Amino acid sequence: MLGIDTGGTYTDAVLFDHETGQVVAKAKGRTRPDLKIGIGEVLDAIIQNPEVVSLVSLSTTLATNAIVEGVGGRIALVFIGFDAKDGENAGLVKALAGDRLITIGGGHDPFGNEASELDLAALEAELKDLDVDACAVTAKFSVRNPEHEIAVRELMEERGIPVTCGHELSSRLNGPKRALTCVLNARLLGMVRELSEATRVMLSERDIDAPLMLVRGDGSLVSEAFARHRPIETILSGPAASLIGASFLTGVPDAVVSDIGGTTTDIAILQGGTPTISLDGASVGGHKTMVEAVEMYTHGLGGDSEVVVNDRSEETKLILGPRRVVPVCLLAHEHPDLVHSTLDAWQYPVKRYDGRFIGPTGRQSSTTLREQAFLDRIGDGWVPAGSVISSSVDGHTARSLVSRGLAAFSAYTPTDAAHALGIQTDWDADAAKKVSWLMANSDTGKGTQVSLNGEEFARLTIDTLVRRSAEKLLDAALAHDRLSSTSESPLVQDALNRHRGVTRIDVGLDLPVVGLGASAPVYYTDVAEQAGSHAIIPEHAGVANAIGAVVGQVRITRRAIISQPSKGKFRVHLTESDRDFGDKQPAIDFATHALIGLAERDASQAGALEVTTISAFEERSATVGNKEVFVEGLVTVISSGRPRLATR
Repeated sequence: MLGIDTGGTYTDAVLFDHETGQVVAKAKGRTRPDLKIGIGEVLDAIIQNPEVVSLVSLSTTLATNAIVEGVGGRIALVFIGFDAKDGENAGLVKALAGDRLITIGGGHDPFGNEASELDLAALEAELKDLDVDACAVTAKFSVRNPEHEIAVRELMEERGIPVTCGHELSSRLNGPKRALTCVLNARLLGMVRELSEATRVMLSERDIDAPLMLVRGDGSLVSEAFARHRPIETILSGPAASLIGASFLTGVPDAVVSDIGGTTTDIAILQGGTPTISLDGASVGGHKTMVEAVEMYTHGLGGDSEVVVNDRSEETKLILGPRRVVPVCLLAHEHPDLVHSTLDAWQYPVKRYDGRFIGPTGRQSSTTLREQAFLDRIGDGWVPAGSVISSSVDGHTARSLVSRGLAAFSAYTPTDAAHALGIQTDWDADAAKKVSWLMANSDTGKGTQVSLNGEEFARLTIDTLVRRSAEKLLDAALAHDRLSSTSESPLVQDALNRHRGVTRIDVGLDLPVVGLGASAPVYYTDVAEQAGSHAIIPEHAGVANAIGAVVGQVRITRRAIISQPSKGKFRVHLTESDRDFGDKQPAIDFATHALIGLAERDASQAGALEVTTISAFEERSATVGNKEVFVEGLVTVISSGRPRLATR
């Protein structure tokens, strides 16, 4: 079996013998703007005989990273039966980030009856000047009757616009939250399609003929074709795979698992060898989605997080993340003349874009005239950022291009600090030392420089990363234990500072910390110690995600609500249609039978070989007088099985 994990910084691969449970070979390469390059490099490093590969499973943090960094395609949301104010509390305005919001009449009531006629004429008027990569469509109570979403989807697909509908992603109520999930899904369609196509091309060129699976955020596997329409379900895919890999590699049943990548740190609690699933929906980058996923705490803190001098605070000298940038030492490894000549020419005082570079990613998308003019100034390669950014307008344009994945920044990161101190030796240490010296001379805002020298600044950066990582571990543990404190509280800060006086204040984890990721050996012994615990860093920690990608199962969950629109009438709400019954039990039996068929069909389409199915019914009732009155019922069916393997 071949496991691949494509992250924002690295692409990992393992060749895994499922009969012996052993890693046969492993490789790590850079993730490039052209994803095929990184995937091809790791495949060439470990594949000698393509005939031995019976399954290819892919996990990725690209969707998670895109949400954290605010990167993705240009989209529009068609909001049916709502007005613009309905989405404010759900964070829709933040998620749209300036993209188009189209509100039209329509929608249904809680029992699936049409509440208002669908206003397709208003939509057609809005479509005349619409220029987007994809659309999200969410209608009021579409989980009880999706006909308005389906009608809008058909209209837009006639115009060649890719569409995501809310009822396809969740069966739960809460239209604005479902709309937010739909928006994020639409924005990720192109990204997951690009990853799938890149993987298929690289496999085909190497004569690897095996089923291609993707890991979802709950750790289950689905076929690439199945995942392509629901890319939002791959948020936390990489972390979920890492968690499964951690359990497999360590055999430790209870632990705090932390996976540090280039862009994010992903933290989860392992109990009894099993990850906890968040039924309320995964939270990523401040967005609360309706995607069932591993209960994960994701933060924009990684080895390639941008380091910025905080000139507005007396206490916090440095800000790390959430934006990922290309480390200067890595850029210097690939473009030594550009980086060294620029750093050697630097003169005091430090200006905003000193030590930073910008370059095009090569991705294609529609641009404004100003954006295209800016890209033309950059040209085909990397340039010093200060040579093309001379105004606040230029800065805004640059950030817009970076947020859409059309350009990238290179700047100082913890990876540079580690190279300057000799902790890491992968890239150009001399460039790391030069840019550390430049950063040390940055103004604190009080007329003094941040550090005495480059080595001191690099140490400050590493210490800040360790401290922030320990704080995030404690935040995850406190949240898991449902405690009200956070690491920002003065008492917890005093405890982290090991306050000793008349009182002794301590705080710490009661579980070991499993450190995963390529840079875990660099940081996590100190991180775990600061968090009052000890670190376990397993063999193959750097490719735990790729291992987790191949040891999972296909699992499909389908649900149906049973409502009671009037006395003696029990209505089963299925995606395909509704059906009424005179008694509760026939409604339950019908819903269960229908869902078993749907779940087993979907599990087979998702790549399962032999399917096992379980079902459950949960009833919600209310006491009226002395009687229990039926309010609503939920039928849940889960079908699971190991993925099909290629036969030779």
